[in-house]
Amino acid sequence: MRTGVFTAAVCFLTALVIVFTACTPSGTGSIKREDIFSLDIGLMEDQIALFNFEGGAGIRRASFAMRDGFFYIADGNGKKIVRYNSFGDLLFLVYNDETIPSPANLRPKTDDDTHVIRWAFTYPFLSPGKIAVDSRRHIYVEERLPEERHSLDRESRVLLDSVILHFDENGRFIDYLGRGGPGGGPLSRITGLYVSVNDEIAVVCKMPQSWDVHWYSARGEQIFLIQLKNNAIPVPQNMEGYSPSVDTVIAAPDVRKLYIKVDYYRNIYDRSTNTRISTEPAKSSVWIFNVDSGIYEDSIEIPFFEPNRNERGRRDTTPLLYTMIGLAQRGRMLFCFPVESGYEVLMMYPDRRQRRGLIGVDPNELMFNDFYLSPEGILCALLADEWKANLVWWRLDMWL
Repeated sequence: MRTGVFTAAVCFLTALVIVFTACTPSGTGSIKREDIFSLDIGLMEDQIALFNFEGGAGIRRASFAMRDGFFYIADGNGKKIVRYNSFGDLLFLVYNDETIPSPANLRPKTDDDTHVIRWAFTYPFLSPGKIAVDSRRHIYVEERLPEERHSLDRESRVLLDSVILHFDENGRFIDYLGRGGPGGGPLSRITGLYVSVNDEIAVVCKMPQSWDVHWYSARGEQIFLIQLKNNAIPVPQNMEGYSPSVDTVIAAPDVRKLYIKVDYYRNIYDRSTNTRISTEPAKSSVWIFNVDSGIYEDSIEIPFFEPNRNERGRRDTTPLLYTMIGLAQRGRMLFCFPVESGYEVLMMYPDRRQRRGLIGVDPNELMFNDFYLSPEGILCALLADEWKANLVWWRLDMWL
């Protein structure tokens, strides 16, 4: 195993995606939304169980990915993964048979079943989470382990309780990825799961003193372990004394690079007592880290979201930070901020060009929402109300 280790600093910051809304900025054009298909809320094989049907508020644990026009959903409450085409037809199902009854219209697929177009396999899921799909249509899914398989990292004092399940293009289980590679020890809390160049897999884990990125080959071998330490995050010149906080770590889909969004905060003091009373965002940047060389290649400053300005051209509020949604090929970065009629999205390009637009989301669809940016730049969303979940997209790949 070839392992590259690098240190950089990080503090955890909760994203401000739906904490509050702002006025829609003037001059921001709407982007056409396309509704692809809808799913009913429920526990059957062709439904999605976004809520806890056994009582309680429900954990709403679900994620999805889109590849080549197919949608892959990991349903944590329903303990299953599914694949749909763009017409909403269920093509295959991998499910826990203790949670979901045996599907009537799907059956197991064998290599000789050339005429089977809809099939199902069983797997004893406990709590599937994040999902990613590579160019072979192999599926990778975050999974929580049962308590008896949890362990404690004594050095960092963190619970190790997760692995990545690997399924082939038909939904057959292949192996699981953990520390060191196939069949390895459990990982800490997973915050990101990405497919990179040559179908390599990057798993981002949050540790108390760092963000660890486990980088695997398409065969599942761990080829890098990148450790982004809290006490070594890059700080721009003339910003000594500012507090950096890593918001997001994302692996590029087409090169061995990490894009690390860092927000910098300044202290606010009470002038009468000279005591610190709060902090305020001072700057936001994305640092580009080369996995092969172990160095930061570049940084790109991200503007603040500014909903409006007063008549003198000054901000009426404290600076507002964009949330990073995803990363498309050729270094295109996508950010968002909630507004009254949906979200303002900001596309940043490697040459520092910017493009903004407004994506419409009905407030009734915000009981659950998850976004996914495809490598080509298509922004997809899973949006839900009490009765159904909508799969939609916006063709930001046309923003070239």
